[in-house]
Amino acid sequence: MDSSTNSLDDVSADSSAEFPDRVSLMEVRLQAQEDEITLLKSSLADALRRIRLHDQLLPILKQQLIAVSPGAARVLNQVCCSDGCISSRKLSSSSGVDTIRHSAPSQLLDSMVPNTNGHIGGSESMKPSPRPATLDRSTQTEPTLPGLDTQRVPLPRRVQSLQLEDALPPGEPVVEGTRGKLHRVPGLEEDEEQEEDEEVGAEQEKELSWMSSVEEPIQPTTIRGLQREDFQDGSCSPEEPGSGSASVRTSEQNLISRSGPLSPIQEGEKKQLVRRNSEKLGNPERQRKRLDKKAASSANLLTRSPSLENRAKDLVASAGSPGSRRGTYSQGQSIKMFIRGRPITMYIPSNIQNYEDLKMEPPSERLELDWVYGYRGRDCRANLYFLPSGEAVYFIACVVVLYHINNRTQRHYRKHTDCVRCLTLHPDKVRVASGQTAGVDKDGKPLQPCVHIWDSTTLVTLQQIGLGTFQRGVASVAFSIADSGAFLCVIDDSNEHMLSVWDCNKGTKHAEVKSTNEAVFAVDFNPSDSTNIITCGKSHVYFWTLNTGQFTKKQGIFGKYKKPKFIQCFVFSLTGDVLTGDSEGNILTWGKSAADVKTLGKGAKETFQIMRQTRAHEGSVFTLCTLQGGGLLSGGGKDRKIIRWSADLAPERECEIPEKYGAVRTIADVDGEELLVGTTRNAVLRGTFSDGFVAIVQGHVDEMWGLATHPSQNIFLTCGHDRQVCLWNTEEHKLDWCITLEEYGLCAGFCPNGSVVSVGLSTGRWMVLDLLTREVVSESTDGNEQLSVMRYSPDGSFLAVGSHDNFIYIYNVTESGRRYTRFGKCNGHSSFITHLDWSKDGKYIMSNSGDYEILYWDIAAGCKLLRNRFESKDREWASYTCVLGFHVMGVWLEGSDGTDINALCRSHSERVVAVADDFCKVHLFQYPCPKPKAPSHKYDGHGSHVTNVCFTHSDSHLLSMGGKDTCILQWRVMGGGSGDSRERLGSVSASSTSTNSPEPATS
Repeated sequence: MDSSTNSLDDVSADSSAEFPDRVSLMEVRLQAQEDEITLLKSSLADALRRIRLHDQLLPILKQQLIAVSPGAARVLNQVCCSDGCISSRKLSSSSGVDTIRHSAPSQLLDSMVPNTNGHIGGSESMKPSPRPATLDRSTQTEPTLPGLDTQRVPLPRRVQSLQLEDALPPGEPVVEGTRGKLHRVPGLEEDEEQEEDEEVGAEQEKELSWMSSVEEPIQPTTIRGLQREDFQDGSCSPEEPGSGSASVRTSEQNLISRSGPLSPIQEGEKKQLVRRNSEKLGNPERQRKRLDKKAASSANLLTRSPSLENRAKDLVASAGSPGSRRGTYSQGQSIKMFIRGRPITMYIPSNIQNYEDLKMEPPSERLELDWVYGYRGRDCRANLYFLPSGEAVYFIACVVVLYHINNRTQRHYRKHTDCVRCLTLHPDKVRVASGQTAGVDKDGKPLQPCVHIWDSTTLVTLQQIGLGTFQRGVASVAFSIADSGAFLCVIDDSNEHMLSVWDCNKGTKHAEVKSTNEAVFAVDFNPSDSTNIITCGKSHVYFWTLNTGQFTKKQGIFGKYKKPKFIQCFVFSLTGDVLTGDSEGNILTWGKSAADVKTLGKGAKETFQIMRQTRAHEGSVFTLCTLQGGGLLSGGGKDRKIIRWSADLAPERECEIPEKYGAVRTIADVDGEELLVGTTRNAVLRGTFSDGFVAIVQGHVDEMWGLATHPSQNIFLTCGHDRQVCLWNTEEHKLDWCITLEEYGLCAGFCPNGSVVSVGLSTGRWMVLDLLTREVVSESTDGNEQLSVMRYSPDGSFLAVGSHDNFIYIYNVTESGRRYTRFGKCNGHSSFITHLDWSKDGKYIMSNSGDYEILYWDIAAGCKLLRNRFESKDREWASYTCVLGFHVMGVWLEGSDGTDINALCRSHSERVVAVADDFCKVHLFQYPCPKPKAPSHKYDGHGSHVTNVCFTHSDSHLLSMGGKDTCILQWRVMGGGSGDSRERLGSVSASSTSTNSPEPATS
C-alpha cells in the first residue's frame, strides 16, 4: 500500500502547479486510497483462508516426518515446545528452523511429492485413507487422518509458509497445473447471501460486502508487496543477532520470490477479526466458514483487474487538470473519463470488438432553424417595427425575427454572436440596424459588441459598425432622417454611455462624446436636421448639436414642473417639437426659448424648456408613436392603456390590453388603423381600437427548464420560473394553452398514453394535468427540495421522480395515468439527481447525479441498487437523456467541469443525440459517440445557457430552450439516412476523423 500511496503522492507533488483546485486533487487521492483499502481487505481475507489451509496441512507433514525421520520429528517437537507454538503461534528461532531444513532434507522432499492435481501426499505405501485429502479450492474438502481429526498440531510459521515448490527435488521445474489454484465456485455468492440472511446483522453484512464495493481486481504482485512490507516491519519475522539469521533472511527471500498466485500474508500473532459495523463474532466455526467463503469470493478479483501499482500509474498518466475531461482506455473492458479530476468508469458494450478503432464522424443529419417562440419586451424598448413586406421585425436572444403577420411565416437574421439589445429601421424601410451585447465566450473572455446593418429582403449583412469600439454592449441606435439615413447614432453600455455617430456607407466613426453616467433609454436624430440629436434617460433630456466633428450639449430645463425620475421615450411632432413620456404618466412638450439677455446678460444662450404638460397615463408612459396624419399614440405601464391623441394632444380613443399580457412596451403602426403592440410579458399583440387585440407571438418571461414532447402528437410542454405551464403546437407554431401555478415548474414528462402530463415543482410537489381539461387529476409531494426529473416507464406503469434530496421516488401508475401509489424509493446517490432513463423493458433505471455518479437500479426487484455496473453495459434504454454514459462520452468538450452540459436527448431513431450546453450552443452528434472529442454540428441562436433539448415524437424537429433569454427554438431535422445505431457502434475503422466541429452554414 505504501508504494501505491507514494506514487500518488508523487503525482500530487509533480502536478501542484497544474492543479489549482486542491480540493479536486484530494478527491482523486482519496478515491484511489479507498480503492486500495477495499482491495487489501480482499487480500487479507484470502490470506486468512490460506493460513487455515496451511493449518490443515501441518498434521499431514508432521505424520510424514515421524514416519520418515524420527530425528527430525524430535527436533520439531523441541522447536514447538520452546516457542510455545500451540498457544501463540509465534515464530521459532532461526537456528531451529535451519536445523529442521538441514537435518533431513532428502527424506522430506522424497515424502512430499505433489500429485498432478495439486494435492499433497506421501509415497504409495503411506496413503492414510482410501479417500485422499483434497485441497483444491473448488471442492473444499478437508484432509483427515486417523487420530488427528480432533486435535491439530501447529508448526512454527517458518514451516507453515512452506510452498509446494519446496517439496520438489532440486532443479526440477514446477509443472504447470500442479500448483493449487483458487477457482470460482458457482453459486458461492448466492450461498453466502443465504447464510448471512439467517444471521443477526444481515443487512450490515450486505452493505459491507467486499465483492459489491470492488469493481476492479488486483494481481498477485500486490500480495507479494504486502509480504515484503510485513517482513520489513519485523512484526512477523523478528530477527535477532545470532546464528542462522542470514540464512533465514535468504530463505525468506527465496520463499517470497517463489510464492504462487496466493502467497500467504505472515503475521506475528493471529488475532480474532471483527468487521467494522458488524455484529460480534459468535460461533468461531461459523465465522471461519464465512471468512472462507468471503476469501473464495474475493479470489475472483485476482483475475479481473490491474494491480494497485498499475492503477497508480494510470492516475499519473491520465489524471488531467481539475477541469479536464480525458478518456483512458483500459484492457478492452472499460474506459475512464475525468471530470474535475474525478475518474468516471464506463464499461464497453460487448458488441465493440476494438474500441480504439471506432470511427467518430459528424452526423449526416443537420438542423435548420424553423421557428422562434418568444419576444424580448420585458427589458427592451423600441424593438418592434412593421415592414412594407408585411412582416413584423423584432428580436429575441441572438435572432432577429421577421414574422409575416398574414402568412404566419418566419425568416431569421442570425449573424449576431450574442443577445440583440436594440433595433431601428432605416428611412428606406428596407435596411435594419441591430446592436448586440458583448457577452463572453466559453473561457470567460468578453466578446466585442457591434452593430449590424443588414438588408431585410435578402438578410445580407451590409456593414458591421464599431467592432472593438463599444463597451459591454449597444443600448440604443438610430438612423438619421434628413440625409436619407447616411449616419447612424449609437449609445453604448459603458459607464459614460458613449455617444457616437458613424458613416453608414463607410463604417467609419464621425464623432464621439461621453453623454452621462446615468442610464440612457433612447436616442434619435431630429428629422429635419441631422446635426441635432436628442437623448433621454434617468432624470435628463439632452439636446446635442454636432458641428465639425464636435458635440455641444444642452440640458432640458424642467423649471416649475416636477422633475420625473425617468424620461422613458420621446418623438418629434410635425411642428418640430419634442414630446417626451415620463415615469409620472405625463407627456411633456419641449420647445426652444430665446436667450434671456435681460437676466443673464449678453452671454446668454437659447434654452430648451417645457412648453406644455399633458396628463396621459396612470403610471409610466413607456412608448410614444407618431401617426401619418400628425396624431400620436401613447402606451401606458400601470394602466396598460393605449391612447390615441390628436395633433394638439387631445385624447381621441383608448383601449386596455388584457392583464395577462402585461404593460405596453412599444407600438408599431401597420396602416393607420391596425396596430402591433409589444408587451412587457414578452407578447406581440395585433388589433385595432374597435376590435381589440389578440396575441400573435407569446413566450415565457423568466428562466425555463422544463421541456417535454408528446409521445404521438406534434405538441410540447414547457415550464419555468415564471410559474407558467405552456402547451405549444409545433405545426401551427402557436400556444395552445397556458396556466399559472403557485410555484414554478422545473421538469415535466408525458405519460405514454398521451392523455396526461406530470410537472415537477420547486418545492418537492408534483402534479398531473389533463391535456384536454387542464385540470389537476393527481398531485403528491416528495421531500421538500426541488424536483429535477419526471420520467414514465415505456409502458406507463411506473413514474420515476428525481429530486434534489438525492432520492428517486417510484410510483405505480394506474387508471390511464390518473392514479398514483408509492412503489418504492431509490436510495444510494450522494448528490442531487440530474437525469434518469428507463430501460426498454421497463425494469431498470440509469441515473446521474450532481457529483457525476452513474448508478443503475433494478426497479422490479424493489428499487435495488445494482452495485456491479459491469452487468448493465449491454442494457438497452428506452430514452437517453443522461449526460454521463459510455454512449455519450464524446459529447464532453476538453476542459469541461461537469456542469457545462445541461441536457442531452437521443433521437427516437437512435441515430443522433442533441446536446444543450452552457455556452449558448446546440450540438448535434452521431449516436453513439463514445470517444473523446467527437465531431459535431453546432448551432447558434440562444443568448443564454441552453437548459434543455428534446426531439418530437417523429424526430422531424428538435426543440431547444434557453435559460435567461426565455427563448424556444424549433429546429427542423434535415437529411439523414437509414441505419441502426447498433450497426454503427459495432463497425470499426482503422483511421479516425478530425475532432474539429464543423460550423454549419446559417441562413
